[in-house]
Amino acid sequence: MINMSQSSNQSEGGARYMAEKYKDAMAICQNFGYPDLFITFTCNPKWPEIKRKLEDHRLKTVDRADTLTRMFHMKLDSLIKDIHQKKLFGPSAGVIYTIEFQKRGLPHAHILLWLERGNKMPTTADIDKVIKAELPDEATDPVLYDIVKELMIHGPCGLANPKSPCMEKGRCKKNFPKDFSTDTHISKDGFPIYQRRDDGRYVDKGGTPLDNRFVIPYNAHLLLKYQAHINVEWCNQTRAIKYLFKYINKGNDRITAAATVPKELSTNEEGGTGKVIDEIKQYYDCRYVSPGEATWRIFGFEIHHSSITVQRLSFHLEGEQSVTIDSDDDVDDVLAKESNQTSQLLEWFKMNSEDEESRNLTFIEFPLYNVWNKKPKHWSKRKRNKAIGRMHFASPASGQYFYLRILLNKVRGATCYEDLKRVDGILYPTYQDACYALGLLEDDQEYIDGLIEVSKWGSATFMRKMFVWLLCSQSLSKPMHVWSETWHLLSEDIQQMQRTIQERPGLELPTEKLKNYALLEIEKLLQSNGTSLKLFPTLPFPENSNVPPSVNRLISEEKTYDRVLCGLNHQQLLPSLTDEQRKVYDRIMESVEKKSGGVFFVNGFGGTGKTYLWKTLSTCIRSRGQIVINVASSGMAALLLDGGRTAHSRFAIPIQLNEGSVCFITPGSELAGLLLEAKLIIWDEAPMLHRHCFEAFDRSMKDISRAAKVANAENPFGGKTIVFGGDFRQILPVIAKGSRGQIVQASLTSSLLWSHCKVLCLTKNMRLTVDSDPSEIESIKVFSEWILKLGDGKLSEPNDGEAVISIPNDMLLMDSLDPLVSISNAIYPSLIQNLGDKSFFKDCAILCPTNDVVDEVNKHIMELIPGEAKEYFSSDSICHSDSTAIRDKNVSVEFLNSIKCSGLPNHLLKLKKGVPVMLLRNIDQKNGLCNGTRLQITRLGEHVIEARIISRPDDSVSGDKVFIPRMLLSPTDVKLPFRFQRRQFPISPCFGMTINKSQGQSLSNVE
Repeated sequence: MINMSQSSNQSEGGARYMAEKYKDAMAICQNFGYPDLFITFTCNPKWPEIKRKLEDHRLKTVDRADTLTRMFHMKLDSLIKDIHQKKLFGPSAGVIYTIEFQKRGLPHAHILLWLERGNKMPTTADIDKVIKAELPDEATDPVLYDIVKELMIHGPCGLANPKSPCMEKGRCKKNFPKDFSTDTHISKDGFPIYQRRDDGRYVDKGGTPLDNRFVIPYNAHLLLKYQAHINVEWCNQTRAIKYLFKYINKGNDRITAAATVPKELSTNEEGGTGKVIDEIKQYYDCRYVSPGEATWRIFGFEIHHSSITVQRLSFHLEGEQSVTIDSDDDVDDVLAKESNQTSQLLEWFKMNSEDEESRNLTFIEFPLYNVWNKKPKHWSKRKRNKAIGRMHFASPASGQYFYLRILLNKVRGATCYEDLKRVDGILYPTYQDACYALGLLEDDQEYIDGLIEVSKWGSATFMRKMFVWLLCSQSLSKPMHVWSETWHLLSEDIQQMQRTIQERPGLELPTEKLKNYALLEIEKLLQSNGTSLKLFPTLPFPENSNVPPSVNRLISEEKTYDRVLCGLNHQQLLPSLTDEQRKVYDRIMESVEKKSGGVFFVNGFGGTGKTYLWKTLSTCIRSRGQIVINVASSGMAALLLDGGRTAHSRFAIPIQLNEGSVCFITPGSELAGLLLEAKLIIWDEAPMLHRHCFEAFDRSMKDISRAAKVANAENPFGGKTIVFGGDFRQILPVIAKGSRGQIVQASLTSSLLWSHCKVLCLTKNMRLTVDSDPSEIESIKVFSEWILKLGDGKLSEPNDGEAVISIPNDMLLMDSLDPLVSISNAIYPSLIQNLGDKSFFKDCAILCPTNDVVDEVNKHIMELIPGEAKEYFSSDSICHSDSTAIRDKNVSVEFLNSIKCSGLPNHLLKLKKGVPVMLLRNIDQKNGLCNGTRLQITRLGEHVIEARIISRPDDSVSGDKVFIPRMLLSPTDVKLPFRFQRRQFPISPCFGMTINKSQGQSLSNVE
């Protein structure tokens, strides 16, 4: 079969041309990350070179578009050399620009600059070194002041000039004037808020004073050199991508032109004999090409430039390569041409069969080291300047063609089409089947196969837990289908359980009874995770459920504690409290017993016995049959508390917060009832969370207290006694690119609630001296005191908040040629010999400042472990809530694969048996499986990974076996201009971990 299509040329600057350039830019983003700087450079018709040229001939700028475009092109080339080759902003990885023309004909360039990975702008202080958004001092820098005044002031607009072109519906489209800001910081949406101080400086524009709020961000060096409008912006991810999207949708500039005719040819009202005119056809919709754009094209200047070569790769199904044919060509002659019998893909197969080095590359990686020659068609080794490969787009509706494209992104060294369909030695019949075998597709069949796989390793209890996790994570698209296909596995042990319970050895249960009992067990598991089968309407609900509809399940769960046992534990704990702890204990219990309410903050560094105090308070209240709610800011810290949950899950705190947020708690709900019944709320590691979390909970508590007509409902937290705990020396709220002031502003101490907090202090270090060797106590004491001074900012005093700290030699690895090797050897000695020891990884880890460093550490140590790693690919897609246009046309699967977000596993996971991994999601907090739990891999299946817990504080469950399936995960990074989802195992290797993730971990050996 021959599919014929007519080839049309892509006009430079046309819609297809810009769409292809956009996809090239996305390929660059895939390899280098998002661009760092967004620069707009506009031609200045007052450049002295232009003025001299025009004045000599008594011409205006509109008369000589060629002069404007030539001069702008020369200065643009110079600017690109400054920022790229001459490294004005530091070493750069690449630059691209696109040329646009204003209606009046002036050209301007939109420039995106990628900096090298080691030369990014990690802090707002780095941004301040490059970008200014304030008026310079006229006295000390008069030249720069005059340039900024003339070229970098927006407006006047608004009330001073409501007819300004930027005004729309009474507002400035560019959002001027900006707000004053004492420092540079990043907004919640990821946009930079530049420093714009209210320093009294202003310029007069048309009788209107314009201050720093109207200054367009600029770079002083570029302004002084080029004396033109040059807007320099720190590049937000959303802005960069949406800027590129604009070119896909906007099309060319267009005008409506009217065609007029002389009056004598028009038809008069008296029915004259003039020519009849169709007035509708007098108007034409035309593409507008300004004189500047016309001369730019005549001179052959680039509309789009990229310093990074992108090799576009065509591919095809077997026997369906494209051939070019003219209308008068003979088909037999065309097919006989040797050039029509090969293609980039077929030549890749050939190169792989002949060259061993090529077999290490996928098709899309091939242009990095090889160049495509069009005449004759063949690949040859690249000698300079690596290129990025980009395959042409394929819609999911294109069937096997789409799946072939996915495989070409993953399979290395294929020598034929069959190699692409071969996975682990098995030849699959279709490309789709091969994609499924690699885990690259979203299909519930994966979970059915996964449950079958687990049935060979573990019990039905494990399978039911796995089914519940899949339900809770919303990973199943058709839960009823999965249940129908696997209920016999999920109910495998039901008959034996009922024989034991009913003491009837010969009991034979019918199918419906087996299903019902299995559903009852699943319902119990769901309820322990705060949900129910009732929330999954496609699934059947079991008959004879244990919990009556009128009973508050949450209150019932909290009252299941053994009061006698709690009383005995309390009798043991209370006498062993220190004097400090006892004073804190008495103060809190006084508030609980008087029902007066109160907000407390127990301030104490690690090891002062806060957890011990929480346990004493909890056992006291529970021994009375009353309720205490234990929460913590992180999953691992919550595991240290009896009945602990994360604050977000227990209080239904939204992930995205603002000043007016409230929790998802409805008055009259079971959760509202639990909170009203509680006598005490303990919230550990409070300094880690943004103050908006506490404020949202405070509003919600007041709401439900008012609805229940509680007497002191208007008091903080609805009149409840609530105790916060933590240490402000440790981890504060994470604010992306936040300044020191912005981080402090986000902390609990900056909330109005803080004025109601009664601060209680613990200062005695209890943890490190317990059961310590007497010879070690002194060294531990010295180390603890040094750490405290560091946290209090008392080292290298006096200082203004920034100081150079001298670290003692005994805390350093000295004389190290390779720090990574030295740290790895120090923390993990005899690594290979201890891989099978479950206690080896329990107390040690390498702490890292960023996720990038974590990846580097994990990769290095993983390579030290013998054996081939098993690769698990994720299935990535745009969430269905986003627009079809974005989902189908503009974002490729491989671009989604390249995205790395905090808290999200990478697209490719390389794992080996015995390595430690960390959970990235809360999947079963009651059983110790929460965000931050460390596990050790014991078996690597096709659809399920078996592991054992190694980091649970309670040794009774450390070592428990768990089975982890892939789950549907979505990042909370609001800087992305779309929402996407990733189906992957919710784990990552954890030889190293970030300092934030270490909160709540008990580690004795760290670097």
